[in-house]
Amino acid sequence: MAIELIKRKNPSKVISMVSPFIALAVTLIAGVLIFLALGKNPINGLYSFFIEPLTEAWSVHELIIKAVPLVLIAVGLSVCFRSGNWNIGAEGQFIIGAMAGSILPIMMHDLQSPIILPLMLIMGFAGGALFGLIPAYLKNKFGTNEILTSLMLVYVAQLFLDWMVRGPWKNPEGFNFPESRAFHEFAVLPEMMSSGRANWGAVIAVIAVVIFAVLLGKTLKGFEIKVIGESERAGKFAGFDAKKMTIFAFLISGGLAGLAGLIEVAGAIQQMRPVISPGYGFTAIIVAFLGRLNPLGILAAGLVLALTYLGGEAAQISLGISDKVVRVFQGLLLFFVLLSDTFINYQVRFDNPWKNKQLDQAHVDSKKVGAE
Repeated sequence: MAIELIKRKNPSKVISMVSPFIALAVTLIAGVLIFLALGKNPINGLYSFFIEPLTEAWSVHELIIKAVPLVLIAVGLSVCFRSGNWNIGAEGQFIIGAMAGSILPIMMHDLQSPIILPLMLIMGFAGGALFGLIPAYLKNKFGTNEILTSLMLVYVAQLFLDWMVRGPWKNPEGFNFPESRAFHEFAVLPEMMSSGRANWGAVIAVIAVVIFAVLLGKTLKGFEIKVIGESERAGKFAGFDAKKMTIFAFLISGGLAGLAGLIEVAGAIQQMRPVISPGYGFTAIIVAFLGRLNPLGILAAGLVLALTYLGGEAAQISLGISDKVVRVFQGLLLFFVLLSDTFINYQVRFDNPWKNKQLDQAHVDSKKVGAE
């Protein structure tokens, strides 16, 4: 029995709009089965994951802190994915951006001025953009697969960060712990309210969402991104350059990932450590697809995925489950989103090769009879 996917001529736009909600609902059903398999009450489990983090003001602030990097990275990835470029290395660009922006408060600690933080934000964006340029250049110059090169560079970034905080950047007054000196007050993102830790990085994320919603939906550049992403050949006829688009997409994607990294270390962490991300760069891929590669949808999807991080921490405490359950939830969500997209855009046909062989044989026999 063979399975064949036949592309639909007119996929339903309505179903495409509601498919993320369907995927989320199916994920919740799968979550019930997971909690039952773990011997936990599924109602208590789902409450810990999706309700408990929203019951107190401080936890809402933590939700915002976790949503900011997801939203920023996913907005950049939406530009890449829409243009037909597959940046899977946002995690590495996140790390390099954080390191680039941290040069000032770590290596020039005595240089303290109100201009430090804006410079850090610019350097964070630039660091991530330049690191994202590597797979773009390799793709244009040598035809390498950007999925593999961007993914492999994640490990380069992680090992480089680990070496730096255990060596050149290790705090000389830190009792030999593998971490940098704490950022001074001019290198820290200020908090928005006194009720929690949420900082002005949230405002930067919302501004990025608005800018790229306009860029992708209302400008010629957004049209160029869409055309090249759907058909590189059509883009050539329209006078668009696919190689320049690859450079542009990776610069924007890497830059926003680097900016997210800087916001994370200048806001929530306020120093450099061997690990500064719980996997934001990979989770942002789920956010991008759950948001339908639309910046406004990404904003909502980022809050949902941030809720799984926060809910996973709550469930570990209240239910005593492993933190790996969070990864399972996120993976299932991406799986069901992609499965929904498959059924929306393709019709599934089951092909019986034995039956086809019989029909072919009958056709040959009929030809023989006709010839006789």
